[in-house]
This record gives sequence, structure tokens and C-alpha cells, in this order.
Amino acid sequence: MTLSEDLEKKVASIISQFEKTKRIEIDKPRWDQSTYWGRVRHFWVKTNPLNILYTDKELDYAKDIVTRYRNGENIANLDEDELWKQKYIYDSAFHPDTGEKTFILGRMSAQAPMNMLITGFMLTFYKTLPAILFWQWFNQSFNAMVNYCNRSGTEELGNSQIMKTYAAATSGAIFTARFPPVVGRLVPFTAIAAANAVNLPLSRQNEIKHGMKIMDANGVTLGYSSTTAKIGISQVVLSRILMAVPSMVTIPLFMNRLERSGFLKRYPRFPLPFQVAACGAILTFSTPFCCAIFPQISSISVSWLEPELQEKLKAMANPPTKVYYNKGL
Repeated sequence: MTLSEDLEKKVASIISQFEKTKRIEIDKPRWDQSTYWGRVRHFWVKTNPLNILYTDKELDYAKDIVTRYRNGENIANLDEDELWKQKYIYDSAFHPDTGEKTFILGRMSAQAPMNMLITGFMLTFYKTLPAILFWQWFNQSFNAMVNYCNRSGTEELGNSQIMKTYAAATSGAIFTARFPPVVGRLVPFTAIAAANAVNLPLSRQNEIKHGMKIMDANGVTLGYSSTTAKIGISQVVLSRILMAVPSMVTIPLFMNRLERSGFLKRYPRFPLPFQVAACGAILTFSTPFCCAIFPQISSISVSWLEPELQEKLKAMANPPTKVYYNKGL
């Protein structure tokens, strides 16, 4: 073996050892979030309905792996793919800011299975006002819980404020459900779109009032901004509405054609199971595709912030030109 070959082998060995021991930034998504498809891959794993099948023991194991790795521990027999698997299992159940285990039905992985049932019933029972009001109340009660479980930031709401927010949000949903729709079968979508614009801001009113946390490029907290809260919540509202379009618009249009053809008269029991199954299949894809429309960690120019916050940031030794915020889900 020549000297150059021996040197090459040693260099290769050193590089190999470095690759094995280098730290992976698990607190950043695995895929490039500056691209839409990178965000889709991220949310596809995060909102996977199968995540709700993990037991508390498996979730606690994932938390243990993530915590130990964050603390700098080199865990034996843990390769990169297994580390990312445990990180996404952890992300599926634990709040990113508080670290607390989220109620199972409030997790993003529960969105498709829960909404396929709710939406399927809403699309089936849309002809009477009592049915419309009941399913709107049920749906917005569920949404209020999801909004609370996936809120941005660590600020806790008191029980009294939670109840007031819930009452206002569900009342707004019931009120908007009575708006006249353009087409009968689009009653659920019309109400959902209007109610989302009411429910989400009410559920996250503390962020609008007190501000959403803003950070520099390194994740250091710089302050709290109501402007970013309004923008972030608006983005989530739009994503939620678009998430509902494929199931709550295309399915009613398809069912309308079946009704005109006389198919539904011959098979009156067809609508409910079909619409529930169709909603499940569609929501499995529309959830990650619509969550990915806007980056989870978004940025905003400092010049867009409140004047007093701009002055505070400009007074820093190295004033940032843009800041970052977690828009929530």
C-alpha cells in the first residue's frame, strides 16, 4: 500500500466517524421548508392519521429519545432515519412550545379521521335547520379544541376565559350557519368558511391582544407582536378553508349529479357511508397539502411591525431587518 493510499484511507475513516457523530438539527424540519414540496413532506409525516395509534408508552419513548439527543447524548444504535422517526412521533403528540402531551383528539394527526366523520354527517344532514345547527355546533366545538391545542406560544388561558372563548366561537359558528347558501348542498361549506373566520381569531384572541412571540434567525425571542399574530392567524384561517374545499365542494357537486340521475332514490342509504369514506380519503391528502401553503416558521420585515417594536429593534446593537414567528396550526 502506498503512502497516498494509506493517507486516503485514514481521511475516509475520519470523515466516516465524523458523519456518525455529527449532530442533526432535529428542532428544524427534516426537509427544506423554503419550498412548498419540502413543507408538504414535513406535514405529510406530521399529520399522518396513523400517528394517533401510538400508545402512551411509545410516545414517552419518543420523548425520551428526543430529550436525550437534545441534551447532547450519543444514543447507541440510533441511526438518522430512526432518530427522525422518533422526532416526528414526538412532534405528533407534544406541543412544540410547552412540551406537554396534547389531548389525542386535538392533535393534527386526528384531523383526517375526526373531520371525515363530522364532514360526512354535515354533508348528509344539511336539509333541516336543526341538523345544520347541531353539526355546526359539534364541528366548531371540535375546532375550538384543536385551535387551543395547537395555539402558538406558551401563554395559558384561565378556565373562565376558555369558556368565554368557546361560547363566543361556537355561537358565531351557529349564527353563520344560518346564512343563506348559494346552493343547497353547499350549506356546510358556506357555514364552515364563515365560521372559521370567526372561531379561530376568537380562540386565539390572547395572541392578537398581547402579541405573538417574534424571534431572530437563531430563535432568540425579541418581543411580542400583534401584527404577526393577525397575519399568522389569517394564514391559518385561509389554510383551514382551503382544506375544506376538496371534500365540501367536490363531493356535494358529485352527489348533486347522482341525485339528478335518480341514483339516490334507488339507493337511499348510499350517501352517508360514501361521503364519510370520501371525506376520509380526501382529507388525508388535503390536510398536509393545505398546512404546507404557508411556512410554519414565517418571516416578516421589521418595517411591517408596530412602530414601538420597530424602535426597540432598531436600538439593538445588530438590528435585524426581518423577524420570525410560529404561525400555529
